[in-house]
Amino acid sequence: MRPINWCPPIELSSAEEKVVKRIKRAKLFTFLRHHRHQLFDDTFQEELAQLFKDSSVGQAPIYPAQLALATILQAYTDVSDDEVIEVLLMDRRWQLVLDCLDCEQAPFGKGTFVRFRAMLIAKDFDRRLIELTVEMAQQKGGFSARHLRAALDSSPLWGAARVEDTYNLLGHALRKALDIIAHDQGRDLKEVATEAGAPWVADSSLKAALDLDWDDPAAKTQALSTILQALNQMEGLLQQSPQATPQAVQAATENMAVARQIQQQDVEVEPDGSPKLRKGTAKDRRITIEDAQMRHGRKSRKQRFDGYKRHVLRDLDGGLVRAVGLTPANLPEATVTDDIIADLKDQSVTLRELHIDRAYLASHLVKHRAEDLTIFCKAWPVRNGDRFTKQAFTLDWSAQRIHCPNGVRLPFEPGKVVRFPAETCADCPLQQQCTTSKKGRSVSIHPDEQLFAELRQRQVTPAGRAQLRQRVQVEHSLAQVSQWQGDKARYHSQRKNLFDLRRIAVVHNLHVIARMPDPPPGEIAA
Repeated sequence: MRPINWCPPIELSSAEEKVVKRIKRAKLFTFLRHHRHQLFDDTFQEELAQLFKDSSVGQAPIYPAQLALATILQAYTDVSDDEVIEVLLMDRRWQLVLDCLDCEQAPFGKGTFVRFRAMLIAKDFDRRLIELTVEMAQQKGGFSARHLRAALDSSPLWGAARVEDTYNLLGHALRKALDIIAHDQGRDLKEVATEAGAPWVADSSLKAALDLDWDDPAAKTQALSTILQALNQMEGLLQQSPQATPQAVQAATENMAVARQIQQQDVEVEPDGSPKLRKGTAKDRRITIEDAQMRHGRKSRKQRFDGYKRHVLRDLDGGLVRAVGLTPANLPEATVTDDIIADLKDQSVTLRELHIDRAYLASHLVKHRAEDLTIFCKAWPVRNGDRFTKQAFTLDWSAQRIHCPNGVRLPFEPGKVVRFPAETCADCPLQQQCTTSKKGRSVSIHPDEQLFAELRQRQVTPAGRAQLRQRVQVEHSLAQVSQWQGDKARYHSQRKNLFDLRRIAVVHNLHVIARMPDPPPGEIAA
């Protein structure tokens, strides 16, 4: 029976001591060598063993804990799957951590490593790796485990797939479908493409192969018609292709469905039946073939990016990243908080303070917050030229009445607009300072107006502004995450890139734990 748990030695051997002394900068290797038995204790190793059962045959056992450590080191050193196997044989720092010093054969192969990653993703076990670091920090006594003061922020993550215009998107999807059929039948792509009436698909550049004047609107219409005609012929070919296997037909059909999705979002038909590109951008427009979740997004009005937004929740007391999220670039920041709540659920923690920017004010976490959760955020500015702003009006929440600067009182309801009578405003001595409308002054009451009033009141005091500045800590964490992960995604697909972000969060947390002072001898954190 193959062993379940990996039990490497705790004490350094003389050979390992020499390696440790030579490590000057990448100190995470040293930290993991000293603490790998704490991070991957017997309980967690049994959890891993239940999830991952390796199917390879051989004399040497493959331990899930070793694979998990290699997964973390891959994120730390930013190497490919092939390079993981290479560094296992050539980098003594990797060998030090994975207990294979001076090995002539890697303890596992690339296939096993890739299967293990797929298992982590499929079982949502990459989130458990973050929880492990939280538990490890708790044992070291670095923070309060029960009550959480946290800051949440986001940064752009450019997608790994190529963004293309409509012509190339359609051509790319068509080429993938034809390539599947050609490979399945053992034929040349050019031959299959010619049979489908689209020989230009086999060329490296679709626009060069079509050889048109792309500055001429008529040529663009001709190109679009040619591509769409090829799509129709390809669909007919798939229906009448007895030589292709059902699996190949299914895969090719899926790519044709992507092409039709591009057509639906980007193309419209003129009254005379000719196609043309749609003006404007379709909602939730697909921008690449290889990654269906990538989207256009904006960091600011002038700065656009293509891909995702990564979100990081930092513990303001312990410095750990407690949860992360990844959303398509076109979605509002507020959409991520349901995922953040799910990540925190298994950490047995109560969120008491949340420091955010205004993009998260519309989130579920704020709108449906618990009574004991305090929100810290700069309020939206209230402007009304040189006349009275909403802040000049007093809201009596106990009586649900609003008082204007002249003392007129009216009832109000959150989420609705209060309209002062026109005749009352016309006779008011403060009218010129308040409104020029002949219909009288109106004041919109936001559904969360009471929270906004608290935020505005807090930021006018030095103590309140000092509290707001605590959010800058999460910006530091985002900068460190970007340092390891980079600004461009490693994978195609949102879920795989979330996996990558989670293990980067583990790398961040391990650095934080390494800097924590050791507890006094005999003292165990509560």
